[in-house]
Amino acid sequence: MQKFEKKQETRISVHTYLPHNFLAEKVILSSLLISTEAIEITLRKLTIETFYFKNHQEIYKAIIYLYQNKNSIDILSLITFLKDQGLLERIGGIKVLSELINQIPNLVYLEEYINIIHDKFLRRLLIQLGYKTINSSYITNIPLDNIFDELEKHFFNLTDNRRDFEILSSAELLSNVFLDLKQKSLNPTLPGIASGFYDLDSLTQGFQKSDLIIVAGRPSMGKTAFCLNIAINILKIYKCPILFFSLEMSKEQLTYRLLANEIEITNARLKTGQLDANDWSNLNNVIKTLSSLPLFIDDTPNLSISDIRSKIKKIIFEQNNIGLIIIDYLQLMENSNFQSDNRVQELSQITRALKNLSREFKVPIITLSQLSRNVENRVNKRPILSDLRESGSIEQDADLVLMLYRDSYYNTNSIEMDLAELIIAKHRNGPIGNIKLIFEAKFTKFKNYN
Repeated sequence: MQKFEKKQETRISVHTYLPHNFLAEKVILSSLLISTEAIEITLRKLTIETFYFKNHQEIYKAIIYLYQNKNSIDILSLITFLKDQGLLERIGGIKVLSELINQIPNLVYLEEYINIIHDKFLRRLLIQLGYKTINSSYITNIPLDNIFDELEKHFFNLTDNRRDFEILSSAELLSNVFLDLKQKSLNPTLPGIASGFYDLDSLTQGFQKSDLIIVAGRPSMGKTAFCLNIAINILKIYKCPILFFSLEMSKEQLTYRLLANEIEITNARLKTGQLDANDWSNLNNVIKTLSSLPLFIDDTPNLSISDIRSKIKKIIFEQNNIGLIIIDYLQLMENSNFQSDNRVQELSQITRALKNLSREFKVPIITLSQLSRNVENRVNKRPILSDLRESGSIEQDADLVLMLYRDSYYNTNSIEMDLAELIIAKHRNGPIGNIKLIFEAKFTKFKNYN
């Protein structure tokens, strides 16, 4: 007994350096011995490592084992199990378990106690990450980029731990849906973000939060121009921040295209400065308007998922929210955590990660994608889902797949020189179909057909 007391004193002196709450841990363990409902709630939210004290970890592990094997859980069954496993003395003997029974908890406050020890657990993880950062910084033969990538991954796991994945009952879910529908009936608007293209919005009901949207087409079909048009339309309607990752064009090239698009002059005239007085006036007005809109362009080449995540977080930190993310384009992205000779597998990992990003930040992500050359070998050159280049899981992960087609691209004598088709090839939550748009080639600008 004296030996156990000595261990207890040593442990307390160490514990003063790390965040913990002894009483909260005891209350939770006491609750588990008197309520099956408490066990179900706790199992969903706490791991064994969330408990700081080793004897509390052993007790919690034993309760989990008994519960999963459908054994009764009370003081007697717990003592018997721990004794059979040779763990009873290690956790402090019957005295420690008796103290749990003598303390009758109020189950009303169980969630609060769970949050308390989860908070302490995350603070301990943060301290460990701090020490890891210091130690990594001293190892000079490790590339700095590797250290940053590793820290970003650990920090994401840490922040991911903060999210409460609460399981709702059908009654709670249906109640939430009913309240949402009631709100929409009082204020009828699109449930998603309007693209500014009316026929598209009619079919999709706007871009939904957490959606991964693929915009595909052959080179020079107008993918970048189409997404720029969408970005400007959304900026003018909602004034919400938009983050545009341009892996192919520089931010200067993209800005010139944006200005030419809005002023409605050719890109060549703008770049050479061949502007008349009216053009200069329009340019000043457009620059004044665009300068007030929260459009952020990042032209860093060879972006990885971790790069994109950190830049999204930066914008959210500075702007408080983000309305849309556009990536131009998928095949130029890299996966720093998954290097493979099989490019299809690597892109599959990237699209899955992009889908997870859209869910994590609850924001629609538009990703441009190339089409394979198979299109060129067919008589009917309208693209289909299987034409997605290095498709892998692109069509599986995407919620919405939009494909651009212009007959004038293949036929210089086409009677529809200014028409473009937007093919909704996949729509997870709605209908598919074809939409007509006006395409003004000299301005690389898409407009509504009607």
